[in-house]
Amino acid sequence: MAATPARARVDKRAAILTGAFTVFARKGYADACVKEIAAEAGVAKPTVYNHLTDKATLFRGALEAKAQAKLVERIAAIEPLHAPGDDLPAALRAVCRRLLEVHGDPDSCALRRLLYAEVGRFPEVLELVSAYGPHRVVHALADPLGRLTLAGRLTADEPALAAEQLMALLTGPMEVRSRMGTRAVSVDESREVADAAVATFLRAYGR
Repeated sequence: MAATPARARVDKRAAILTGAFTVFARKGYADACVKEIAAEAGVAKPTVYNHLTDKATLFRGALEAKAQAKLVERIAAIEPLHAPGDDLPAALRAVCRRLLEVHGDPDSCALRRLLYAEVGRFPEVLELVSAYGPHRVVHALADPLGRLTLAGRLTADEPALAAEQLMALLTGPMEVRSRMGTRAVSVDESREVADAAVATFLRAYGR
C-alpha cells in the first residue's frame, strides 16, 4: 500500500533531519551546507527548504530529533530495573552497561560535541538539555530505585539523589576517558566503568 501524503511528508522530514545531523556532526555548523544535507537525505535542495526553512532551523531540528531518540534509548535501558529478578547487582550492571553504550555511541558523542561547540551561537539549544537531557534520565532512573527501596532491596531514601549519583559515577569517568567524546572507549573499558559504578553505588545504598 502506498504511503499517504501526510505519512510521506513525515518520513521525508525525518530523512532530512537524519541527513542534517549526519552532515552537521561531520562538518560542524559553519562548514555544513544545505546542498550537502539534501544529498545525504536523498532529496532535492528545494525539498529541504519546503520542510525546514533555513540552515539554522535545520540545525535546531536535527539536534532535537537526535536528543529525543537518545532519550528513548536511555529510558528503554532503564526498564529492566522495574523487574530486576533475584540478582539485583547483576541487573544494575546490565542496565549501567547499556546506559554507557548509549552514552558512548557515535551519535551521542556527536550530539554533545555539537551542543558544546554551538551553544554560543544557539543558546536556545540548552532547552534540549532540559527537555531530553540528563535530568530526564535521572527522573526515569529514580522511579525503579524508589520502588526497590520500598521493597527493602535498597536504602535509597532519596531516589532522585541516588539516581543522580549513579549517573555521575557512570558519565563522569566516561567523559574523562573519552576526552569529552573525541576518543573511542573500548567495550571492556566501558564495562569496567559501569561495574565500578554499581559496586560503589551498592556500598552506599545496598542492603
